[in-house]
Amino acid sequence: MKRADIPAGMRLKDLAGWNQTEADWERFLDASPQGCFAAETAGRVVGTSTTIVYEGRFAWIGMVLVDPEFRRHGIGAALLDRALEHLDSLGVPAAKLDATPEGRPVYEPRGFVAEFEIERWVLARQPPLPAVVRDDALAALRPILNLDREVFGADRSHLLASLDRDAPELTLLREEKGKAAAYALGRHGSRADHLGPWMAGEESAAAEILDEFLRRTRRERVFVDIVKSNRFAEKLVRARGFVFSRPLTRMVRGPNGYPGRPELLCAVLGPEFG
Repeated sequence: MKRADIPAGMRLKDLAGWNQTEADWERFLDASPQGCFAAETAGRVVGTSTTIVYEGRFAWIGMVLVDPEFRRHGIGAALLDRALEHLDSLGVPAAKLDATPEGRPVYEPRGFVAEFEIERWVLARQPPLPAVVRDDALAALRPILNLDREVFGADRSHLLASLDRDAPELTLLREEKGKAAAYALGRHGSRADHLGPWMAGEESAAAEILDEFLRRTRRERVFVDIVKSNRFAEKLVRARGFVFSRPLTRMVRGPNGYPGRPELLCAVLGPEFG
């Protein structure tokens, strides 16, 4: 896939009703210029897949999209296999992705197994009045990046820094005794603002981060992909008017040597990034 294919990728994304922007496609191509793929027929892009390698520890597969007119012809499977071939050629030990229920039968025969469950929740609302963002609330990104490496299982600082550049008002940090204790970042998607990653070990900190995020975002719709096993994430989003949208399963192929600390995650960054 080349940068000239981004409009075609946006077309497929829109047909699927997904939330990514051109900036997200740029992130994929910046992170893995040789690891993003497009399927063509008669010069027309009819499918895509993307990969990102995180610190050589594991890779992420996302954006497996196929034009509805060309589905059930093996294009999605071919794009997935091409992504796996690329990652295997690099010697990446493991690959991860977030699967829909429809996608699991495609992934399981290729060696993917479930790691944990995720749920997409959606808030539709009247936006609040414009927030006054305090300079001290936009804390230095470094403490977040250091903690995220531990929680996610690999360094993705380049990716998170790009999110912070595009939406600095949605970068939130709560410190306790001089150390990062909870954080969140966000994205301005094409259909909604997206909260994630959202991390907190305690319910009070998680609630504080969530409420501040909702105060700052100006969109009528907000997405969040919560970790289903989290002790309080569903309770917090439900209490604020979010409604369940769809299930996902985080899956891994190969040795899961760097699982991170998913028990600390309220919500993941998103199915396309991990």
